[in-house]
This record gives sequence, C-alpha cells and structure tokens, in this order.
Amino acid sequence: MGPADRAGDSQRPNSGGDLAPLLGPGSQFDEFFNDPRWALAVVRATVLEAAHPQIGAALIDNSTFVAHPWRRLHNTFLSLRRMFGADDNVRHREAARLNRLHARLNGTDARDRPYDTMDPEARAWVVATLFESTVTMFRLSGQPLEQRAMERLYAEFQAFLAVLGDEAGQLPATLHEFWRYYDRVVEEELENTEAMRIILYKLFDHLPAPPLLNGLPTLWAVGRAVGGPVIGAITVASLPEPFRRRAGLPELPGVQTLMQSAYLAVGLARFMPDGWIQAENIADMLALSPDSDDPRARTVRALHQRMKRVGAFLRLVTPFAPEPEPGAHGGIQRGAEEFFREVLDQTGDGYLDWPDLAAMARELSTRLDLDEPEETRLYNAYADWWRELQSALDADGDGRVSAQEYATGAPSLAGPALIRVAEVLFDVTDKDGDQRIDADEYRSLFQTAFHRDTTATGGAYTRSAFVKDFLSFMSGRQRSTPYDPLLAQA
Repeated sequence: MGPADRAGDSQRPNSGGDLAPLLGPGSQFDEFFNDPRWALAVVRATVLEAAHPQIGAALIDNSTFVAHPWRRLHNTFLSLRRMFGADDNVRHREAARLNRLHARLNGTDARDRPYDTMDPEARAWVVATLFESTVTMFRLSGQPLEQRAMERLYAEFQAFLAVLGDEAGQLPATLHEFWRYYDRVVEEELENTEAMRIILYKLFDHLPAPPLLNGLPTLWAVGRAVGGPVIGAITVASLPEPFRRRAGLPELPGVQTLMQSAYLAVGLARFMPDGWIQAENIADMLALSPDSDDPRARTVRALHQRMKRVGAFLRLVTPFAPEPEPGAHGGIQRGAEEFFREVLDQTGDGYLDWPDLAAMARELSTRLDLDEPEETRLYNAYADWWRELQSALDADGDGRVSAQEYATGAPSLAGPALIRVAEVLFDVTDKDGDQRIDADEYRSLFQTAFHRDTTATGGAYTRSAFVKDFLSFMSGRQRSTPYDPLLAQA
C-alpha cells in the first residue's frame, strides 16, 4: 500500500512504531506550523500557485489578496487551523466550506482560456506547492528533512487533499514519483502570470498596513520600504531555476546568500520559549483592531501607543512624506470615492463588479461559519444587490461600476436588495430566533471589532436597528467601528 492509499487513513506508524495522526495534533505538519520560517515558505508557495494559469486567473478575477492581504492571511490560518485541528467534524465542515467556495470561482482568463478552481489538477498543485515549499524551507536553512520525515509529511498533504474529496492519484502515489510530477509542472505548465507579477512586484511594495499599525503611516512606510524589496528578492531567488529563467525573473547579485541568511535568521526564533511563537496568535494580533473589545486588544493598544512614539521620531529623521491619517470611527462621514476604494472594491482593481460583492459574502460566511443553506441565501442576496447596482450605476454598460459612476449615483445603493442582505445577516446571527440580537450573538458577527453599547436597547439589537445600521454603513458611507474592521481594513 503506497502513501496515496493511506491518505484516507487517520493514522500511520511513526518511526517508533506508534500510531501517529496524519492530520491534527501530533502530525508532522503540526510540528512545523509554528516554525517562523514557514511564513517565507507560504509566500513562496503562493507565488508558485499564482504561476499556474488556472489559479492565477482565479486570483486576478476573484481574490482580495491585493486590497486585503492581512485579512486573507488571517483567513488562511483560520482554515488551516480547522483542517489540521483535532476535531474531525470541524475538519470536514471546513472542507465542505472550501469546496463551496471553490465551486463559485470559475470563468475565463485574459487569453479566453477557461479556469475552474474545482479542477482536480489545479487543486493538487496548490497542495503540492505547500508540501514542496515546506521541504525547500528546511533545505535553504541548511537542515534538509530526512527521508522518513519527508515521506510522512507527503502522506499528510495527500490526506489533506483526500479530506477535500479529491480522488487519489491527483498527487502521485509515492514521493519519488512526486518529484518527477513537480518538475514537469514547473517546466511545462507554469507561466509568468499577472497574479504572480502582482505578488512579487506590487504587493510587497504597496502592502497596506495591518490594522495593528493603522494610524502609524510613517512607521509602516519605513518598514515596507526596507522589507518589501527584500522579501520579493528572496522569494524570486528561491523559485525553481528552470521557471525563473523561462519567466525572465531577475536575480540580484548576492541574493542567494541573502536568502539563506534570511532563512537561518528567521529560524533562530525557533529557540524562543515554547508558546512565544504561535502562528495563529500572530495572525490574530495582526488582524486585531486596537479599538476592539477583545481582551488582547489592551495589549495592542499599549503597543500601538509605543509605536506612535516611534513613528513620531521617524518622521523627524526620515524623508518620508506624511501620509493622511485614517479618519476616526464612530459616525464620521467619508467621501464616496474613499468608501468605494476601502469598502466596495474588495479585489482592488479599481472597479466594482460581482467578484467584489462575492468577496463580501465569502468573508461574512467565513466569519459566521455558515452552513450551506444560509451561505447560499447570503450569496443570493448579494447577487440581487449586484444586479440592482449594475442596473442603476453602470452608465457605460461595460458590466462594471467605476469609482466615478459610483460617486455620481451613490444614493441608489440603498435599494430593496441591500435591505435583504441586511435581513439575511440578521437571521443568521439571531441564532435563537427571538428577533433580537443579544451581545453574544453580536460578538459572533463582529469577531474582530465588537464595540457597541447595547444597554440602551435592553442589551439587545432589534431587526430594524440592525438593518438601519447596516444600511447607514453601506449606503450612507458612515464610518463604523464594527463594520470597518470587517469589510474595510486590510
């Protein structure tokens, strides 16, 4: 029986003869998950995924990774935590959610070639890049994985694909066959796609500040100016040489030494006390808004104040021009074009179309962990709203809404379909069906930024109050402490 045949099993013998889980605590992947070097490996894997024509096209058309990279990072860690956690029910529920998400992502690319993220070969390539980049992470750190550990890790990634329901054989049965498969895809199928170029040459240079650093533009600008080019150069240098040559990706002099030094330096964090480096905690902290009532936000606020002082000093000693401070929350008006850019244009391409509203539905479905009927109802409500917007605002008939078209006809946003979106959100949040959202239910909706005093309404939030608040944010362009972190922050 080969590794592919064992992929559906929950356990396999480890080197000591005991049964070790393929997924969950005790797995090989679980040991690597909090390794800080894995952050570099994930960036590398994402670039290799984006170089696949089908995946690259899906990212360009549907992904929020340009406009909301930190939210995307947080959601990726949340998904991996569910897939590799100890609870089998949570794992299969997450697999079903991922399959529903992928089933909605299909279309044609700029060369009129069809793409479908449910394509078994494309899904297998995503898993292959994660496995191979993890192996490469150890090699570049001067600690190559032993054959037994590598085979065990490969079986775990096969099991990951099996949980998604993909048939065995999409990834080769043995590790020896995998390397031939990997080389073939790299040499014959990968392309210098637009999505890959955006990640390498735009994302790092224009990376928006995480919520933790909101209001600290100078500090973030300094860090991005130094770190962005370095991460991009290291990532390019770590890509397979045949693809790098074929794609015409330049390698800077001395970057190989820089790359290996970076992996070694980041790897030193492994020797910090246990619990200090937890990938999911770091991702949560980066996504946490300082004005959230999450208990951890107190630490964030204290850190934020310290960084403000650092930022003030940097403004004195660096030539960086001051950037506009983000407006305060709590009912402050913002301009139509600012609202368009921060909230509506989820994919960051400068236009509003269906993928932007689908991204909102996807984000809310993920946060609320909706079942299929509720998720479909929410998507359908957003689809109805898109049809209303397109009919009211698409003046030139090109199938999308520009910032100017939006600013001209913004009052049309508050139509019946948007009210239905709000009502669906109310229904899926009102778990006990009493037509009021209590504090706990409200917290589940705004996990990152619950900051509302409900005592004025008896500790509850009525349907009409909820709908009014949602419409005020989505059509009145009011800044909102709960909604901004959910839909507007990066």
